[in-house]
Amino acid sequence: MPLLLKQLQRCGGIRHRRFFFGQTNDSRLLGPLRSVSSNAGSDNQATYESVDTLIIGGGIAGTSVAYHLARQSQSKVLLLEKTDLTAGSTWHAAGLTTNFQGIVNLKKVHYYSLNMYAHIEQETGQAVGLHLPGSVRLATSPKRVDEMKYQMSRHGHHEAPQCLITPEQVKELVPPINLDKVLMGLYTPFDGHVDPYSLTQAIAKGARQYGAQILQNTGVTSLTLREDGKWVVGTPKGDIIAERVVNAAGFWAKEVAHLAGHDLPLVPNHHQYLVTSTVPEVKALKREFPVLRHLDGSFYLRQERDGLLIGPYESKETMKQCEEWVRDRVPPGFGKELFEPDLERLEPHLEIAMEVMPCFAEANIQSVVNGPITYTPDLLPLLGPHLLPNMWLAAGFGYGIVHGGGIGKYLADWILNGQPPFELSECDASRFGKWVTTDYALAKTREYYGMNNAVTYPHEERFAGRPTSRLSGAHEILESRGARMHFHSGWEQPAWFAGPGETPEYVPSFWRTNWHDNVGKEVDLVMTSAGIIDLTPFAKFVVQGPQAAAFLDYVTANSVPRLNRTVITHVLSPSGHVFAELTVTRTQEDSFLIITGSGSEFHDLRWLQEYARRGDWKVSFANVTDDLGCLSIAGPKSKEILGSLASEFQGKYPFFSSKEVTVAGVKCTALRLSYTGELGWELYHPRHQSGKLYSALLQAGEKYGAGDFGTFAMNVMRIEKGFRMWGAEMNMDTTIVDAGLMSFVNMKKGDFVGRSSVVELLKSRPRKHLVQMVIEADDHDPHGDETLWSCGKVIGNTTSGCFSYHLGKPLAFAYVPPVMALPGSTVQVELLGNLHDATVLPGPPVPTHTERAKMK
Repeated sequence: MPLLLKQLQRCGGIRHRRFFFGQTNDSRLLGPLRSVSSNAGSDNQATYESVDTLIIGGGIAGTSVAYHLARQSQSKVLLLEKTDLTAGSTWHAAGLTTNFQGIVNLKKVHYYSLNMYAHIEQETGQAVGLHLPGSVRLATSPKRVDEMKYQMSRHGHHEAPQCLITPEQVKELVPPINLDKVLMGLYTPFDGHVDPYSLTQAIAKGARQYGAQILQNTGVTSLTLREDGKWVVGTPKGDIIAERVVNAAGFWAKEVAHLAGHDLPLVPNHHQYLVTSTVPEVKALKREFPVLRHLDGSFYLRQERDGLLIGPYESKETMKQCEEWVRDRVPPGFGKELFEPDLERLEPHLEIAMEVMPCFAEANIQSVVNGPITYTPDLLPLLGPHLLPNMWLAAGFGYGIVHGGGIGKYLADWILNGQPPFELSECDASRFGKWVTTDYALAKTREYYGMNNAVTYPHEERFAGRPTSRLSGAHEILESRGARMHFHSGWEQPAWFAGPGETPEYVPSFWRTNWHDNVGKEVDLVMTSAGIIDLTPFAKFVVQGPQAAAFLDYVTANSVPRLNRTVITHVLSPSGHVFAELTVTRTQEDSFLIITGSGSEFHDLRWLQEYARRGDWKVSFANVTDDLGCLSIAGPKSKEILGSLASEFQGKYPFFSSKEVTVAGVKCTALRLSYTGELGWELYHPRHQSGKLYSALLQAGEKYGAGDFGTFAMNVMRIEKGFRMWGAEMNMDTTIVDAGLMSFVNMKKGDFVGRSSVVELLKSRPRKHLVQMVIEADDHDPHGDETLWSCGKVIGNTTSGCFSYHLGKPLAFAYVPPVMALPGSTVQVELLGNLHDATVLPGPPVPTHTERAKMK
């Protein structure tokens, strides 16, 4: 028997309760879990036969959505819970709350949640057991120090306080700690923990106070979509008609989705934490110490009364999943049950915990909790509307307690206002397509759980479950030519290419790394000769019908193109924020090819379909993303190369024009444009013929010195040319005016979505300006979201960045106040813990191909 388990046995006996599938008896634990009353605050009978919003699931997420909808005056809100409130994952959660979040847009969710939890007790009179001792993330290796500096550089312009602290300061906050391996701490002062059961009951009480109804012990048996877009929700107590349904059913959400005829890539994982009895060193403390997160040890540790609570994230090799639930179903009756503990799996983490907190080594283990928490394949929750009309999701929470308050507000605002309140596309409810198989979901959730505390680098790649079915027809050729693939919405796409004799290794770093010189060569290749890039991951739709032109004219801000012409246009929200950017080509009088980013596929398609449905537009949509490949060739020699393969390229081929051509025997829709800003074309063609077309372009370009380039080089060139990117320079956090994109808006064409708001925005000065700036830094570059400073005050943030091979220095887009947007203005950019001088440029440092032609 391992030494640690012997020690734990000697410590007074581990107490746990053992539960089996289908068990329905009281399963409450000693220790941190609160007593649960099955009758607490339940309604006996719903009084509505029809409702505005019906929420399925009475955990933290479902009750929060109900609370916020009712609080914001939606009149008929009904929540159905199949057993008791908190049954599922909420009741047994460790209750951690933190403002720290590596995903930029989720910081707002965390910050809102903690502020809400701080006042919900006063609002409802229901105690929630909120403790705010703060939290400290421990760096025990040099790369962790770099990681913390990187995270801090991207946090200063956000609301929650956060700072780096020395080991000595860590010791002041956590007296029992052993500092032998601690190099730094990242301190967030208003973090802590809350009692999940009491919190959920308080939110539910508030929902009732504002008029929502909560019906417990009422499961959903069927979901039927009517022709008018409403849902018939079947229950044992009768049918209910709902304007919309919110699936917030936790680890039951997958089965609820099946009732509606779709699937969700959700996987419940086992998560364990243990609680000790009284520890003398802890009891002697005068105040509660901050929650500790030991990143290399992969565990959290906090004070629980006079003892300790420790929750490890096991390795991907040892962790356990509920695979049978995913492939079959959740056992009937499972709700407030737990799994049998397995301390042997925790041993490596607990040994490190004993080193960093020596008093734990002498503690008695009082109880062990092992329950299911639900993961998605990328760990982020599913939030927002689904492709099915009026079906909304609030599911897949690996950190449900800290997300609960913020996501309830986010979804309520979106439902009531018809647009998301801020950018959160990382969590889009429809981001996973048919390429996500059950095997893929299991592999990725295992990987993400096991790497929960892994170092997170810029350009992070993870490899489980790859490749999927989404492979370019040129994939084998690209790999044979040294492509280093990166992952985009199921696709493998070349980020950069290794040179002769080199290996395209994945070497992540916070500093310039192994691809830096190669990307520079690719940029030079495109600027001086021609480069070929695989853009197959672009999402592609065909919109057609007798009202297709009128529909696109209404839902986008630019003019609809003439036949065989292309425009860049933007989908605006009603408030004038930038919901999407589209490339629209008119291929026939009543048919349009729509191109958007790979990560926006269902995000954009859903918005268009919803507007078409609500307006009863006579249009149809075909998602041809998987059918069409896209290769692009760009550079001064690109026209000659294409001209040697098809005569259509030998004559005039105007910018933003489109032709149907045959290139090397492959039928293509050829668009005259390039995101590099150089002379170039995008060739859309049957995906299975991409290999043939790629080989033909290489062969024809050989005498011109043409070659391959990847997305890293394309990103450098688009930034050098001043091209904005959706999701960075423009999104739901920026208006079309903020982003400086009014040249793409036709205010004279008549009404379109967001026009009235744009009119109002133009009456006042923009609150911020988008500029480009060159940065003085030697060995590391901006990536976006870095904090900008002036005289010790935060004044803005970068949106994207790169090393400019033209300037020989880092280059970034950034939002700054108007007074600091004048060319020559100097600010400082925070990179890896240091402030670097930056100068605002008068414009893009590299003219585009068309601008250079005009100059000549």
